[in-house]
Amino acid sequence: MNGRLIHVSPVIIDLVMTIDRLPEPGGDTLADSSRALPGGGFNVMAAAARAGMPVVYGGAHGSGPNGDLARAALGAEGIEAVHDPLPDSDTGFCVALVDSGAERTFVTSLGAESELPATALRSLDPGPGDTVYAVGYSLLPGARAEDLAAWIVDLHPQVRAALDPAPVVDAIEPALLAKVLERVDVFSPNAAEAAALTGGAGPERAAADLASRVRHGGAVVVRDGADGCVVATTGRGPVRIPGVPVAAVDTNGAGDTHMGVLLAALAEDLDLDEAARRANAAAARAVTLRGPATAPTRAELAAFAAEHGGPDV
Repeated sequence: MNGRLIHVSPVIIDLVMTIDRLPEPGGDTLADSSRALPGGGFNVMAAAARAGMPVVYGGAHGSGPNGDLARAALGAEGIEAVHDPLPDSDTGFCVALVDSGAERTFVTSLGAESELPATALRSLDPGPGDTVYAVGYSLLPGARAEDLAAWIVDLHPQVRAALDPAPVVDAIEPALLAKVLERVDVFSPNAAEAAALTGGAGPERAAADLASRVRHGGAVVVRDGADGCVVATTGRGPVRIPGVPVAAVDTNGAGDTHMGVLLAALAEDLDLDEAARRANAAAARAVTLRGPATAPTRAELAAFAAEHGGPDV
C-alpha cells in the first residue's frame, strides 16, 4: 500500500430511519427503526481503512455529543483525527430516510465539520504517494470553499487528489469546480451527478466528457448503482465495469464504500479497471447490510467475491 488517505471533508452523524415510503408533502409516517451512526466522510474512511489503507481525518469536528460520537467511531477504525475539536460548535447531522425499496433520501444540517480553517489545511502537508479526498459539500459557496480549492490546486504533483461531487453538485460555483477538477486525479460522481454536469448525458457519454476536465492522466469513475460503474481517462474512452448482482436491503453509504475501496486499490497500484471491479464488489456487499458504514474488511470482501464470482482481493 502506497501512502495515506487524507480526508478533508465532513464527517457527520447519520440519523438513519427505515420507512415504508416517504410521506406526502405535509404528511407523516412512522419509522420502523432509527439509529444514530457516524456517516458522511466517515464511510469513505472506514471503507479505505478496512481495505488496508492508512487513513487520517484532516477535517473539522465539533466539541458536542455528535463530535464525541464521530471521534469514537474514527478511533475504533484506527483513524486519527488530526485537529482538535472546534469549541462552542458540534458536528452536524443528516436524517437519512431508507424506504422499502432500499432507496435513501437525505436532509442534512451542517455544523463544525463545515468550518475547516485554512491554517488547519496547511498543517496537513500531504506528500508523494498520499491521496487527498474531498467531497462537494466542502465546495459549497463561501470562504472555506475558496480556501479548500486553493489548497487542492497547490498540492504536490505526486499527491493523488480525489473528489466526489455529492448531490449538491448543482450548488457548487461552476468556475470553482472547474478549477478544482483541473487538479483532480480521480473524479467519482454517481450517474445523476454526472448527468447534472453534462447536460443530462448517460454514464458513458458523461464519463468521456468529464475525463476531459480532470488533470491530464486522471480518471473519471461514474457510479451507476447495480449496473456497476463506467470508467474513462484522459487517454481512453469509457468502459463499463459490470456490477455484482445482489438483493439490496439498504443503499445508504454504497457510493462511499465504492470510493474508499477504489482509492485503496489504486494505492496498491491496481490498474483502474481492476480497482473499479474491486470497488463494485465492495459496494455490492455493502448494500446487503443495513447501515451507512457497512464496507467490508479485506477478508469479508475476499469471501464475498469468491462466493459471487467477483475479482481476486
